[in-house]
Amino acid sequence: MNQPFPFLISEMTREIFSCEEGLTLESGVNLPRFQLAYTTQGHLAPNKDNVIWIMHALTGDANPHEWWSGLVGEDKFFDPTRHFIVCANLLGSCYGSTQPLSENPETGEPYYYDFPALTTRDMALSLDKLREHIGLASIHTIIGGSLGGQVVVEWAFLLQERLKHAVILASNAKASPWIIGFNEAQRMAIAADGTWGKKQPDAGEKGLEAARAIGMLSYRHPTTFVQSQGETEEKTDEFKISSYLRYQGKKLANRFNAFSYWVLSKAMDSHDVGRGRGGTAKALAAIPSKVLSIGVDSDVLFICEESRYISQHVPNGTYREVHSIYGHDAFLIEYEQLNYILKSFYLENNS
Repeated sequence: MNQPFPFLISEMTREIFSCEEGLTLESGVNLPRFQLAYTTQGHLAPNKDNVIWIMHALTGDANPHEWWSGLVGEDKFFDPTRHFIVCANLLGSCYGSTQPLSENPETGEPYYYDFPALTTRDMALSLDKLREHIGLASIHTIIGGSLGGQVVVEWAFLLQERLKHAVILASNAKASPWIIGFNEAQRMAIAADGTWGKKQPDAGEKGLEAARAIGMLSYRHPTTFVQSQGETEEKTDEFKISSYLRYQGKKLANRFNAFSYWVLSKAMDSHDVGRGRGGTAKALAAIPSKVLSIGVDSDVLFICEESRYISQHVPNGTYREVHSIYGHDAFLIEYEQLNYILKSFYLENNS
């Protein structure tokens, strides 16, 4: 990894990339034009070999220094005094990128339910247009977990030799029935909201709260809840876990919308790097990048066997495992282990 740039202050910039040429989606539908909100921090090296591109998860945004503070920031593993760090809000998300509440240029009104279905492949293609806009011929590392990890897999296939390293945390090469089932249950909760179907920004808000509660159960391991939400007194109602899940539901509904949640969870379900490419094993075998696939031993959503599968089928794959009681969310929590795993990976690969 590169040495620090002397006397350079690593200020973060927030920008909007507007793509007027639009995007032809995997479904064949044309998104006439779109925008991606993104942040950059740090400075490009003269030969542009220090680019770290970070991908967020389902309800994340383009501010990794906030939600991944143990890995991103000055004196952290991904340090803007050494790296040029890019993070874009995924297409379909509601933090500045084109999404269902954006204006449909054909009608002048918000898309609402007419927003086209997206796949992780579409997301990777939109990000590649941003890469070209920034002027990056290649990328040193793309890293992401969960939905972000799925997009990393797709983008790694697309980039080929233009990507040196892909780091995929708690993710997979193809969405499993288990994950699709959890997402479908969450969308059923949204659809059960009496406001869903109405053309208003807060449609499905109560359903989104219920969806988030369902999701939270899959993001953690049962042991986590025993420790944090276990009862010390005998009860028949008003349990800690009930209050916790309701709080988490309201918290998300205050910052997100049901439309984006619907579209992004559908994109997660669509994920299959092998679609149209001869299957997952064949597609993974065509990725030349050095790939680090990280599983979490207590993850009940993206089980570690799925992470191991990626490392076994790419030509240059490494598998490492995080040991944690926090389940799927461990990739956002276990900074000490992640720092050690990343450092070892780069040392082993002399980069």
